[in-house]
Amino acid sequence: MDLRKLKTLIDLVAESDIAELEVTEGESKVRIVKSSAAAQHQVVMMPQAMGASAPAMSAPAAPAVAAPAAEAAPTGHVVKSPMVGTFYRAAAPGAAPFVDVGSTVKEGDTLCIIEAMKLLNEIDADASGVIQQILVENGQPVEYGQPLFIIG
Repeated sequence: MDLRKLKTLIDLVAESDIAELEVTEGESKVRIVKSSAAAQHQVVMMPQAMGASAPAMSAPAAPAVAAPAAEAAPTGHVVKSPMVGTFYRAAAPGAAPFVDVGSTVKEGDTLCIIEAMKLLNEIDADASGVIQQILVENGQPVEYGQPLFIIG
């Protein structure tokens, strides 16, 4: 690999959110790790054993998020986020929330709004019942597939 390609790769890693980049070209293999205090301690040894640093870092958080959903799932229907974005319980700041714990909803009723890329997306109930739990705080970022509500 020539020096220009190597410099371009280093610049790419430096200017992005990428913590680590590994490129194999023929028999040449280059690994670039962004040096930061948090990444240095976890990235250097973990990718060798785990395959990539991102899953190794997020693995401890996943059981903590999944545990409450696993406990709550048997008691009712779980409404999950269909997208990544910011969760809002009401249509506007200061407005009444769409639903509260104990609210009766029918399939198709609006439960919340998820803002994604400056678009407000209404999330509707996909089952009828009573809201047993609201699993996300107002204004909190949510991931795709993250449990939002438990409907019983």
